Amino acid sequence: MLKINRKYAIVLAIVACSSFQAEAKAASISMLGTANNFGVLGGSTVTNTGPSVIMQSLGVNAGSSATGFSPGIVNGTIFTSDPVAAQAQLDNATAYNYLAALSPTKELTGLDLGGMTLTPGVYSFSSSAQLTGKLTLDNLGDPNALFVFQIASTLTTASYSSVVTTNGEAANVFFQIGSSATLGTYTQFKGNILALTSITLTTGVNIECGRTLAQNGAVTMDTNNVSSTCDTKPQEMAVVPEPDSSLGVLGSGMMGLVFAFRKRFRKGW
Repeated sequence: MLKINRKYAIVLAIVACSSFQAEAKAASISMLGTANNFGVLGGSTVTNTGPSVIMQSLGVNAGSSATGFSPGIVNGTIFTSDPVAAQAQLDNATAYNYLAALSPTKELTGLDLGGMTLTPGVYSFSSSAQLTGKLTLDNLGDPNALFVFQIASTLTTASYSSVVTTNGEAANVFFQIGSSATLGTYTQFKGNILALTSITLTTGVNIECGRTLAQNGAVTMDTNNVSSTCDTKPQEMAVVPEPDSSLGVLGSGMMGLVFAFRKRFRKGW
């Protein structure tokens, strides 16, 4: 029986091992899909009073009415009851269901969000949620930090309330609401509102970093700014192997060994 030279045995082991160590990469998807491109998305209608400004696109589906633009300004495109708006609503619903299914890290039912400082996590309300004053979100220096508020019923903010972030911008802030949201006058808000029914922005409300996405009902605006100055960061949803590269290494390595063995065999072991 031929004995394989120790040097070649080591090389063979290294090549074989490397062939099965394909680099794993995270398959990242945007949390909101194509809805990420919309500052305002309504189900039945979007109505506006006053000189509101929407920095991204506006969409309505399955309804087809978007009124009050002008005097309102949409810096993107208005899509009503068309394939673009329909896809955005599908992605909105997918994100809503995903957020609703997350396991809560803390229960806040019955507590006012005002005055709280929260770190990344999933916060649950089994009924309605109230914000009176300032809610501070500390992302601990992680630009991809995820904040999720699961609210079974309604979200209501008092006048002059605010959501602020510390230790960097927090782009991935989501309020998943089982009914409707009403933001009180002059609320300064950060976060993406995904409401199953409707969203009302009263006079002077500003969405500094986020979106208002209503699945089935209306979005009502009155002299508001929806700035969407930050895009939601992709969330790592799965791990997949890096294809092909290891197979190339294995193939070239094996071919090299074949020629080496043939050469040594001719010379004698």
